[in-house]
Amino acid sequence: MDLQYAFELIGTFVFAISGALAIREKEHDLFGAGFTGFITAIGGGTLRDILLDSYPLVWIGNVQVLYAILAGVFAAFIFPRFLSKLRKTFFLFDTLGIGFFTVLGVEKALSLGFRPEIAAIMGMFSAVMGGVIRDTLTNEIPVLFRKEIYASACLAGAVFYLAMDYFGLERNYNLLISMAVVVSIRLIAMKYKLSLPRLD
Repeated sequence: MDLQYAFELIGTFVFAISGALAIREKEHDLFGAGFTGFITAIGGGTLRDILLDSYPLVWIGNVQVLYAILAGVFAAFIFPRFLSKLRKTFFLFDTLGIGFFTVLGVEKALSLGFRPEIAAIMGMFSAVMGGVIRDTLTNEIPVLFRKEIYASACLAGAVFYLAMDYFGLERNYNLLISMAVVVSIRLIAMKYKLSLPRLD
């Protein structure tokens, strides 16, 4: 199992937890939590693969992805009180998820021969669209439309990955550092309440 594949499964797992936890206060049904977790986990990657004309879709072509989703949903369902006691659990899982999927989306586009500009956009789509669908399903304002830094952190991480790839940084180091860039920007922005300028 190479590093990218391991991260894909881990990212799927944490996004499934994020989606399942999002419905906890609204609906305790396992199917409802499972459906939300499933859509959150595969939404961004599915949109990416459709836009890139890459078939079969990653979760259809690899059953291990489904197992990672099931593991995430059951973890959220079995340990909800424990997870809820963790400080800012939902935010943490969401941040880790977008970090994982940003670089995975960039890698997927590059591996299919697309230009770096397209790869950066696909990295951002992979990371944020699952959360947008999750928020829509749970009747929340999608995080993409709030003033907090979210998609821009993903785009910054994608551009950083492409820059380091251009300068020849070893791939596995690039994956780790670029994910850390996304997560760091998001955490710092939330801690200091940073946001992009508004269009007033």
